[in-house]
Amino acid sequence: MTLRPRLAITLGDPCGVGPEILLRALGRILPWADPLVVGTRAGLGLLAPTRNPPVDWDWKPATFAPPAGFTGEVAELEVRPRPGAMGILPAAGIPWLDPTPGLSPEALMLGHASAASGEATVRAITCGARAVLAGWADALVTLPMAKTAAHLAGYDLPGHTEFLRDLAGAARTQMAFLSPRLSVVLHTVHQSLRSVVETLNAEAVAETLVFSAGHFSRLTGLQAPRVALCALNPHAGENGAFGHEEECLVAALDLARAAARTAVFSGPHPSDSLFHRAAGGEFDLVVALYHDQGLIPVKLLEPDRAVNVTLGLPFIRTSPDHGTAFDKAGRWVARPDNFIEAAALAARLVQAAAEVRS
Repeated sequence: MTLRPRLAITLGDPCGVGPEILLRALGRILPWADPLVVGTRAGLGLLAPTRNPPVDWDWKPATFAPPAGFTGEVAELEVRPRPGAMGILPAAGIPWLDPTPGLSPEALMLGHASAASGEATVRAITCGARAVLAGWADALVTLPMAKTAAHLAGYDLPGHTEFLRDLAGAARTQMAFLSPRLSVVLHTVHQSLRSVVETLNAEAVAETLVFSAGHFSRLTGLQAPRVALCALNPHAGENGAFGHEEECLVAALDLARAAARTAVFSGPHPSDSLFHRAAGGEFDLVVALYHDQGLIPVKLLEPDRAVNVTLGLPFIRTSPDHGTAFDKAGRWVARPDNFIEAAALAARLVQAAAEVRS
């Protein structure tokens, strides 16, 4: 079955590296997907005075009808690489939805989070998600947001994952990072390390194990994924010498095995050796107990290929595994590789889901 997925791409914070990554990447996405960009055009306006841009771009009148209920402005984008620009392909006729048409580049500052950039970011995410929910796009690919900017704009949200969960009305979501060598799900995400320890309980960890194994199986087609659980303490507690939290994790594994007999659960494994074993092929998926426990090895081993995937949404959502990089914004040094990986994974997942339905 042949399918050209339509990917709704949200611009992320317009003052970060999202706009320049997008301009570098669109031509490389076009051969296998139809991108629909959602975000403020002022983000590209910020780049106009920057030095030595590798591309030129123009706005054209829109030749498409926007989704029902959209109240912003529509246009089409054309991107042309400058002579000598390596790895950049031309892109033309890219549909663009701007949900904040009144925002001008003068209201923003490149490399700096602000209430204005946060408002533009959140409204773009909302518009992009609704476009997918309405069937106007097949998947959502999000460029990085700045939580600080969103907070300045008055949005009390910890990140994309939780915001999209609430927006879509999903009962539960889990943050996963998938890559060729290492795939990781986070049991907890944006909370303090102290609170991770204080709230640790067997039932919650078991729910994460079962939920993650089921969704990972559906995404990858693996019928019996090998799922490894990280320990919390050094040496997995070493029989209580360094803590007793692993007793809770053993109970969680027992509960998970009883609830999902097709997955192969193991652990709790000492974290200092587990990720090396998983990267070597011994496990298909690692469940980490907290944010940095899972993200440090992912970003070390697969900095360009690890893709953030939200499990549990009623649609496919992927994102590059990096932030807004305000310190690099406008310098044209941010690489688009991870974003292209995120778009490619979204396209593959759309195609795989279509094949299952057929």
